[in-house]
Amino acid sequence: MKKNTIAVIGLSWGDEGKGKFVDYLAQKADMVVRYQGGNNAGHTVVVDNVKYIFHIMPSGALLEKEVVIGNGLVVDPKVLLEEIEKVKKSGKKLTLKLSSTAHIIFPFHRVLDGLEEDSKGDLAAGTTKRGIGPTYSDKAARWGIRVYDLINPDLLKSKLKKLFEIKKKNINSFDPEWDADINAIYEEYKKYGELLKPYVIDTALYLNKVIDSGKRVIFEGAQGNLLCIDHGLYPFGTSSNANALGICSGTGVPPKKIGKIIGIIKAYTSRVGGGLFPSELDGDIAHQIREQGHEYGTTTGRPRRVGWVDLFNIKYSIIINGIDHVIITLLDALEGIGEIKACIGYELNGKSLESWPIQPEIIDKCKPVYKTFKGWEPKSRNEWSETAKRGYEAIPDTMKKYVAFIQEELQTEVAIISIGPNRNDTIELIKDIF
Repeated sequence: MKKNTIAVIGLSWGDEGKGKFVDYLAQKADMVVRYQGGNNAGHTVVVDNVKYIFHIMPSGALLEKEVVIGNGLVVDPKVLLEEIEKVKKSGKKLTLKLSSTAHIIFPFHRVLDGLEEDSKGDLAAGTTKRGIGPTYSDKAARWGIRVYDLINPDLLKSKLKKLFEIKKKNINSFDPEWDADINAIYEEYKKYGELLKPYVIDTALYLNKVIDSGKRVIFEGAQGNLLCIDHGLYPFGTSSNANALGICSGTGVPPKKIGKIIGIIKAYTSRVGGGLFPSELDGDIAHQIREQGHEYGTTTGRPRRVGWVDLFNIKYSIIINGIDHVIITLLDALEGIGEIKACIGYELNGKSLESWPIQPEIIDKCKPVYKTFKGWEPKSRNEWSETAKRGYEAIPDTMKKYVAFIQEELQTEVAIISIGPNRNDTIELIKDIF
């Protein structure tokens, strides 16, 4: 196990605050590597009270750290180029490496994504309709187009022609009238290839050399473990391995070179899209948490569903990912709520379950079991920031009890807590985890 690498993993349904904490930990790193997903995900980083939103660009770019987009991603080149420009306009120097074997999203993937999603009825995953799933499908079917093809116009032309014929037949099965100008798509994407070519390398070879040289590397994913294609609530999730198990396949870095794995959870739960959500809330408390936590999708702007923290399914995520430490975010978003609850188990037909039942058909019949805690009083944004400066002893006693219970229930040390969106709104309980 390498001591100079660390992974940051969302343990719930995504939106746990990975962007902030990759950015926070990256202050001590040399490089940040993204290993899966596409622009269906989004992360927000607040620097000097300025909010930056990215969908493909790894966190750490605003710290002028080297950033790498691994082979496990599906890339919309237009979106990536826009984000490259955003970093440059911020005045930051960008050092980016893009895998030659990452797969490319085309306009027809987005069209097909919407048509397939609309046809699924009760099995719809709540996709962002950015073309992610259809692009991963093409990858698995072995006719996808990769970054290497994108930067070689002759390869792009021949492969795009064949792929377009296949996708047109698929789309026409839903919409017989659909067509598109393949020559226009080719010319557009050829230009994208020219612009991205300076960033393209064999990232697997490069990353292994970098890690072996002793440089500090952070791996970050998109979404959360419960949305993982293999170990999430299938089919109500994403199309890739959104957990630590996806790092190796998404980067070419072997397991022995991955060091500590840090899991991130919220003080409550949120999720976007369809699927079961046993601890979900509605009514006034849900509205209060949503507004205080600014729970609106980074990519779509959709209001997120919110509920009490589900420690039962987080325990499952801890097992799957081999978590060393936990970070708890957005404790401040629960301010002013008299009673706070935490889900500590599920009951099925009156019997307690041993572990989270990954099958939706079982979860649908389960009843969550809760433990109740006294909440904490509201503070202004400045007051929370001052509390963070003073450290753990300055937070409310009721918050301390809540954090201590989460640590005990999960049997995993809480390394950091967050009580605000800025880097400095952070309290380290364990120093120098990286």
